[in-house]
Amino acid sequence: MGSDSETENQGSKKRITSLSPIAKPLAGKKLCKRTLKLVRRATENKCVKRGVKEVVKSIRRGKKGLCVIAGNISPIDVITHVPILCEENGIPYIYVPSKDDLASAASSKRPTCCILVQTEPNKGQLDEKVKEKLLSEYKEATAEVSALVAATLF
Repeated sequence: MGSDSETENQGSKKRITSLSPIAKPLAGKKLCKRTLKLVRRATENKCVKRGVKEVVKSIRRGKKGLCVIAGNISPIDVITHVPILCEENGIPYIYVPSKDDLASAASSKRPTCCILVQTEPNKGQLDEKVKEKLLSEYKEATAEVSALVAATLF
């Protein structure tokens, strides 16, 4: 019989082994926490697109933002085209370890494959304070993602 700490270690190992091989650049613990916080804040202000279909549609229509992709998607074929679209359109993207964590940050009941965080809401306008705070968090996250991508390439 294992203790609670052994069970937690097995759970984290399972999460790590279930990552898809294309999940690069993968967010570290700190960047993952910051990215999910950004997703949570953007969801509160209705500045997100959820799911592969909506994200691809938005990217093709020229919307800009930060694309957050879950790293434990099976089968991988569902999301393999999303990073390519992001690169072609100059949109930064990052993988987070769990689709469940991504869904809970986006206030969704179902696990979510990918989310596009935008700086403008889908409809209407944001209050100046809220918009400024969201924009600053967005810029911090994209700067860290860009630094991670640059470090990964070299």
